[in-house]
Amino acid sequence: MNVLWLQSGGCGGCSMSLLCADTADFPAMLEAGGIEMLWHPSLSMESGRELITLLADCRAGRRRLDVLCVEGALLRGPNGTGRFHLLAGTGVPMIGWVRELAAVATHVVAVGSCAAWGGITATGPNVTEACGLQYDGDRPGGLLGAGFAARGGLPVINVAGCPTHPGWVVDTLMALAAGMLHAEDLDPLQRPRFYADQLVHHGCTRNEFYEFKASAEKPSDLGCLMEHLGCKGTQAHADCNTRLWNGEGSCTRGGYACISCTEPGFQDPGHPYHQTPKLAGIPIGLPTDMPKAWFVALASLSKSATPRRVKSNATADHVVVAPAVKKTRLK
Repeated sequence: MNVLWLQSGGCGGCSMSLLCADTADFPAMLEAGGIEMLWHPSLSMESGRELITLLADCRAGRRRLDVLCVEGALLRGPNGTGRFHLLAGTGVPMIGWVRELAAVATHVVAVGSCAAWGGITATGPNVTEACGLQYDGDRPGGLLGAGFAARGGLPVINVAGCPTHPGWVVDTLMALAAGMLHAEDLDPLQRPRFYADQLVHHGCTRNEFYEFKASAEKPSDLGCLMEHLGCKGTQAHADCNTRLWNGEGSCTRGGYACISCTEPGFQDPGHPYHQTPKLAGIPIGLPTDMPKAWFVALASLSKSATPRRVKSNATADHVVVAPAVKKTRLK
């Protein structure tokens, strides 16, 4: 399966994350999955005229293009011309190349939230007119249009995240190479379900604190980050705490609140990332599928039943009260 990877308006962080894939031999891993990387800006030797020739061959059908991966937002400015980002040596806007290559690709993959929705690049006044491949924020459309489908029949596959977990990208490419990614395997925002049907909350090491609503009050505390420090892990679609980063970490395990970076518009939440917006003392962003009345009732009951150990440890940066030692067997 031939894969072409282009970078548009972004920081390159998804490529940096990809290079941290859990393997000692990245090229061999792709080869074992039947994947040939035609070109990647950080991995390939070709540049200049060699690259332009490759792109022209793909566009003309002289080189089969199975998957077009785009990293970074698509810059349509100024005034829809796309001339904020010209592909070096061609004088042609990157959005023009992406449109033409997407038209001949079997599959199109948006790598990261910038390529999926516009992301950080589209924040604030969005002077670059940045958008995603098939979404402009949370509105379908983007560069390719809401009705776009690649030659393989699928819409743009949005591997959203800021950055993406390397496993999300590799598993998506592996599934496409094996013919195992179909329309029903994408969620309503066209994200692969193998990671988007999970919540960041699943596997969080702070879950005991969440259960008793024993909350952290400052970033170094061990307690749950939801009530005061802006964590959206109970709402964010990703498997960050069950598919760890670099084999051992995640945002919440590092003491930082989940900002729901796989979601359209996460870059403009309307409040500081490290603060939980509240109404009458109740967090506005309630856990997914949780009615407000139930949350209020359960939170009140949980707080009243919080063990001293959990309450004490929640506002400390280390365990100050250890779990009691007792027999667990019946005899």
